[in-house]
Formats: sequence, C-alpha cells, structure tokens
Amino acid sequence: MVCPTLELRDLACVRGGRALFSGLSLGLHAGRMLRVRGANGAGKTSLLRLVCGLLRPTQGEVLWQGTRIDAMREGFHRQLIYIGHAAALKDDLTAGENLQSAARLAGWPTSRRAVSAALAEVGLPGCDATPARGLSQGQRRRVALARLVLGAQAPLWVLDEPFDALDATAAAWLVRCTASQVRRGGTVLLTSHDPALAFPADMPQMELVL
Repeated sequence: MVCPTLELRDLACVRGGRALFSGLSLGLHAGRMLRVRGANGAGKTSLLRLVCGLLRPTQGEVLWQGTRIDAMREGFHRQLIYIGHAAALKDDLTAGENLQSAARLAGWPTSRRAVSAALAEVGLPGCDATPARGLSQGQRRRVALARLVLGAQAPLWVLDEPFDALDATAAAWLVRCTASQVRRGGTVLLTSHDPALAFPADMPQMELVL
C-alpha cells in the first residue's frame, strides 16, 4: 500500500478556549488536491497553519511522506509553498524585489528574467519595478501567487483563500495553475468559500467541510 504524502492523524485544535475541530484524520496522496470549506471561524486557516507547522495541534500529528513535520523542520519547509490570506508583501520593496526575496528565503534559484516571466504569467507584465505600496489588492494577490510560478518544483502547496481579490481572468489562471501542479504529481491543500468555484472534473480532488 502506498502511504499518503500528507497525513493528518487525530488532529484537534483549540483556539481562544474554543474547540475548532477534533478527531480529524485523513490522508492525501501525491497528485491530489484537498479543498477545505466551512463557515468563517470554523478553523480553515488554523488547519492550514497546523499543516505548515506554524501552529501546534492540541492533539494529534501531521506527517509528510511518513515523517512527523516537527521532526523535519527546515527540510519540510523547503518542500512547501504557503500563501496565507494576506499577500504579505513588503511595501518598501518593488513587486520584483518581493519575489526575489521570497525566492531567496525559500532557497529557490532564480533570476531577474525568471521574476519578470513569473509576473507576466500572473498578468502583471512590466510591473517588476512597481512599488508594492502602489499595487491594488488584486495586484498584490497576483504578486504573492507568482511564487507558485517560481517555486513550481515544490511538491506541496498550501493556499489560504487564494482566489480572494482576483478578477475572472486571474481566477481562471489560478485554476489552470493548480490543475497543472496536481497533474505533475504535486499535492495541493486550499481553502475556498466560493461554492461555485469549479476545477477540472478529471483532476483528482477531495473535499473537507469543517
């Protein structure tokens, strides 16, 4: 039997004295997407942060390729792209500088040409030198998502409401980008509050409702 690439074992999470979820167990294999849905406050973001090792579970454990993530530390984070609900850009840097900084922190080899190409792919051609503080919310989200282009080799993508603030063109690009990641054997975990959001029917995917 092939072990799941990402495995959650009996996870429980309590925040602010309130139990968000408990007894959560599932396995996600390579080449699949898990879409997490639920009402605001149900624990979607907390679950994603647990998976990334940014929060510690009240109970249970998260395993990546059969090993507890807290035993892998930097090795796990170098296989991961996490994009939170906020774009998390530094306003005193340009769009290109923000991407270059993210690539360096992740240990990805990159170049100015690669950064320019990534920005063009997300619909921001020629915006390399644009200060982040001058970008709209939709543009800031696109700059953050350009990390998926630069770090396409990362086997695990964890994306918190990645479609927020995107127009129809950018949303369609992100659907294609996510489907490509899954089809090349990557694992994707994302949250979305939009029940109408549709991914290709032939893309292996699971759904979790909190």
